[in-house]
Amino acid sequence: MDRPEVSLDRMRSFVRVAERGNLSAVARELGLGQSTVTRHIRELEQAVGVPLLTRTTRRVTMTDEGRRYYADCVQILRLVEHAGEEARSTRGAPAGTVRASCTAAFGVLHVSRFVFAFQDRYPDVSVDLSLTDERIDLVREGVDVAIRLGPLTDSSMKLKPLGRSRRVLVASPDYLAIRGRPARPQDLAKHETVGMSNIAGSDMLVLHGRRGGRHAVPLSGRLRVDHGLAAREALAAGRGIAPAHLWLVGDLLAAGRLERVLPDYSPPPVPLNMLIVPERSGIARVRLLVDFLAEQIARLPGIEKAPPGGKPT
Repeated sequence: MDRPEVSLDRMRSFVRVAERGNLSAVARELGLGQSTVTRHIRELEQAVGVPLLTRTTRRVTMTDEGRRYYADCVQILRLVEHAGEEARSTRGAPAGTVRASCTAAFGVLHVSRFVFAFQDRYPDVSVDLSLTDERIDLVREGVDVAIRLGPLTDSSMKLKPLGRSRRVLVASPDYLAIRGRPARPQDLAKHETVGMSNIAGSDMLVLHGRRGGRHAVPLSGRLRVDHGLAAREALAAGRGIAPAHLWLVGDLLAAGRLERVLPDYSPPPVPLNMLIVPERSGIARVRLLVDFLAEQIARLPGIEKAPPGGKPT
């Protein structure tokens, strides 16, 4: 029986299974049947003559030979994609799919409409936008670009700082009419607050005074949520006081549905960054989306430039 050939389809299936460790997830991602992905792996192993993956009931892992072969496959597939990009660039129209991930509330309120505008400019580019507050593994999930608020821990990704997101203390007029307006940071301990259950340390609020000084105030409240849009609704409904990003509540402040509390004190701004998978950063459509989003996000109220020489944390 003739030995199967090494093909790009088989190689792609192997690379994604090696990265995700799950056959069914890769099948859904590639739009193939799981049996097809399994066959791709089996035929590739027959073609190269060594086992590349070890299968258990829960996970698929690479053999030592598989790890060495995986590194070569990534390079080969990258060259193939770049060659296609170069060929398409001769007609001046980038094409293909970019997979992006973004903090959920920021994505719903702002990034999604930026993506619409990007696609109007580049109609042959498809964008797969995933909105989640979880810190996903970009390579494992097949994501090219991720927009993240807060400290970063993944040093293997290419970093593009977008600035810092300003926050202010806010509450609804109805809440303040009933519970009173705090006059100093310590007064917040007596008020209802809307907490974020998915942010570490959110039970302690740090405020910096306009005239200097740092104040750490413990917060307590009967409501905690794990989504920025839920916090936005809770604040507008008068459920308490909370620090909020200006991009999240700027329109509610302008409409009078929320008011600033303790305007002489502000929570520290939060770093806003874009992470790019290094192997994908040279692809034209990815680079175009990165630059387009960075330009649009910089124009949002409340997004300020990081200090010169400042390093995102």
